Amino acid sequence: MTCAFLDIETSWEKTITIIGIYRPGEGTTQLIAPEISRENLLQALEGAERLFTYNGSGFDLPVIRQWLGIDLASHVPHRDLMYDCRKRKLKGGLKGVERTLGIHRDTEGVDGLQAMRLWAAYKTGDREALELLLHYNKEDCVNLEAVAYKIGVLDTPSFRRKPEPSTPDWAPASAGVTSTPK
Repeated sequence: MTCAFLDIETSWEKTITIIGIYRPGEGTTQLIAPEISRENLLQALEGAERLFTYNGSGFDLPVIRQWLGIDLASHVPHRDLMYDCRKRKLKGGLKGVERTLGIHRDTEGVDGLQAMRLWAAYKTGDREALELLLHYNKEDCVNLEAVAYKIGVLDTPSFRRKPEPSTPDWAPASAGVTSTPK
């Protein structure tokens, strides 16, 4: 099954600032405002047979529907991992679930509120703020695969990727995991 793992970031004004889509074996595509469009999003999801999010039913997909006029769940079957986590007594947001499951995050301490601050800083000319925000969003997307694997929703993570210097702690030592920014 061809999977896509999606996460969005928004501004103080509740507009979409970044849409991240991680496709195992292909890497991560990040649409950055003002390049976010219905066409670009559908192109990034082309060929996906399953879309995974965390709280996507309550946040990501409704915001995308509001701003881009796309009901993603009608284009790609959607699975919200938050509900799978709740069934397994894993409560809270994605970062809390990651900590409970032992999934590493380079951007520990960055959250949705900080993401909005980073976008605001970028809009005033701070390129480093955008770089950190993109790294945070990419980790959100990539770590969704790790969560799905750890809770048994996916049988195996995608190990067909090229090795990277650091392998996430959720993957077996023999597994190489990378993502390609686009």
